[in-house]
Amino acid sequence: MDSGIIACAVVPHTPRMAIEADAPDFVSPLIEGLREFGEWLDQLAPDCVVLQSTHWVSTFNWFTTAHPRHTGLCVADEAPDIVPGLSYDYPGDAELARAIADAGNQNEVPFRLNDCEHYRWDYGAYVPLHYIDPAGQRPVVTLPTVVLADLEECMQVGACVDQAARNAGRRVVFVASTALSHALVRGPEQWPENHRRKLDQTFIEMLHSQDLAALRDWLPTYAQDAVAEMGGRVLAGFIGALDAMTPPSFGVRQFGAYAQSSGSGNQTLACSPLLS
Repeated sequence: MDSGIIACAVVPHTPRMAIEADAPDFVSPLIEGLREFGEWLDQLAPDCVVLQSTHWVSTFNWFTTAHPRHTGLCVADEAPDIVPGLSYDYPGDAELARAIADAGNQNEVPFRLNDCEHYRWDYGAYVPLHYIDPAGQRPVVTLPTVVLADLEECMQVGACVDQAARNAGRRVVFVASTALSHALVRGPEQWPENHRRKLDQTFIEMLHSQDLAALRDWLPTYAQDAVAEMGGRVLAGFIGALDAMTPPSFGVRQFGAYAQSSGSGNQTLACSPLLS
């Protein structure tokens, strides 16, 4: 495929996966799925991964990380005992970051560049990339989740990433780092309630049906009833990116198995014309 988004994915990031030696058995399917997805990406050989994380939370503006290289220590603010300061080192793509910000602003979505030298990744970026690309070879640009953005705006951001990738001549994979249902409970081994597990399965089945119009229409209901993470905003970015990806026909692949973490439902899902 030429430039633009060539694949879209939903990936888990539960902090209990961050250090594999300490990870409980119930997240092993999620680790396996991320590794399998990473192996598939190696074959796809994209120019860059654009990852939107539910754990980089911005109130007003969208940002793109325009660092030539991403280095630092990741600490999970909510769980520093589990993610206590894990090192990462990945190349960035400042040109693509600027193109994303430009595309957003051209579409009246408020975007800024983040090139702050003291900025550090959240675990929503660190955890999946640690397994998808453990050697840190593939360039990465990250995006936040914006509290004041509604689902439509989040979908528009996904489309802006495709526009920017075309403008910059990049083959990009859009990665949505988020759980599906996210009604959290104490007890890391706990599954989502049965009705939320069914909603997650319906979301996956609708992806397989390729009826994106129906999925867009259903997302607000799903996000409310399943208690989707960050109100479904990152899933909306995924759907917007997927809708912008051409050709419109695509295949869907599930990597690893659906699994739980503290009442949330998680799965690695990839969509691409190269899977059809």
